[in-house]
Amino acid sequence: MKTQDWCAAPKLSALAAGAFLALTTAAPGHAESGPIKIGVIAEAQAVAGSSIPQAAQLAADEINAAGGINGQKIEIVSYDNHSSAAESVRAFQRAANEDHVNAVIASYISEVVLALEPWTGRLKTVMVTPGAASDVITQNIAKDYDHLKYTFHGYLTSTSIADLVCAAAKDLLATQLHLKSTVVMSEDAAWTTPLDAEYLKCLPEAGLKVLDHIRLSPDTTDFTPIFNKIEGQKPDVILTGISHVGVQPTVQWKQQEVPVPMFGISSQATNSSFWNDTNGAVEGVLYQAVSGPDVAVTPKTLPFVTAFKAKFGNFPSYAGYTAYDEVYYIADAIKRAGSTDPDKLVTALEATDWVGTIGRIQFKGKDTANPHALKVGPETITGLMLQWQNGKQVNLWPEKLANGKMKFPSFIKVGMAQ
Repeated sequence: MKTQDWCAAPKLSALAAGAFLALTTAAPGHAESGPIKIGVIAEAQAVAGSSIPQAAQLAADEINAAGGINGQKIEIVSYDNHSSAAESVRAFQRAANEDHVNAVIASYISEVVLALEPWTGRLKTVMVTPGAASDVITQNIAKDYDHLKYTFHGYLTSTSIADLVCAAAKDLLATQLHLKSTVVMSEDAAWTTPLDAEYLKCLPEAGLKVLDHIRLSPDTTDFTPIFNKIEGQKPDVILTGISHVGVQPTVQWKQQEVPVPMFGISSQATNSSFWNDTNGAVEGVLYQAVSGPDVAVTPKTLPFVTAFKAKFGNFPSYAGYTAYDEVYYIADAIKRAGSTDPDKLVTALEATDWVGTIGRIQFKGKDTANPHALKVGPETITGLMLQWQNGKQVNLWPEKLANGKMKFPSFIKVGMAQ
């Protein structure tokens, strides 16, 4: 277990103070005493995972500075799982049995969350994932709701992500740039199986013919043969599904000057440290995210980004936004339930209607194909498509939230962008 020491919370804005007031209003019948404990099991040393414990602690600090929940403080108990499913299971068992946490926020890796999911039922401990995407997580709940109802999907399912990427591709690539063809390049992982299946379905509908579908090992270190193959097929764009690998393909794409833009999912690119991690090779890469710096998705987004940057020196990855929101709506659910009883907490979380940094948080019902998955759409979560430009993350889509225009490095050759 790794319990981190954090500095004091920043002063609260008037907007934040109003949100905290709703949380801190005492609920009747709350008999528990002592701190409310939220375990955080995350890849603390990974580019995409490092923001998870940081953002969770920031949220807890803010809530505690406003008096806690029903007069109780929130205590974050953090565990570094070293990107290991086995270590994650041991951490979850310790969190529930020894540290007596009331809920767990766990991992951006689907294989980790799938390994933890059965334990949520065995130990009757609520778990929310800030970053795992595999549709199987919520499909499992549909198959065995009574035992697996304690799992909530606090990030988008792979299918939902693919649909958002395709919607952005239709507007930005097919319509604006008149691109017509693509090669799908994804890492071989649990989360990309449904992602790629949806890509192959929705990309043609968006106006992009799929010339090839490449699934690469997460252990790949030399992407030159892969890029050579792709160049030979002459696609207009590479559609990516990469999370565990990110630095190496991005650096080699730039070194090799592959004249084809990369567009899609690159989880590591969501973290502002990725510019330095790749020595600027990420210039021109377009990636999907649920939020981003300088993008006012909701009134809560920019205050969070500012506070996170002030405290940790960089902007959060995609899983930082979700982890921050999760602490808040777990706290809200405890307040509404008037209890930390796991079954009452499940019922309260199912009724969540919380505006966070990524949009309006609502979960799909238990009678759907994906119970406890986040609802996606114009009234809930729309997602973004950002591009790295001159060391900054610039949002290009949807148009109402755009704060820049597409532009590419000189080695990229794309239609009207030349």
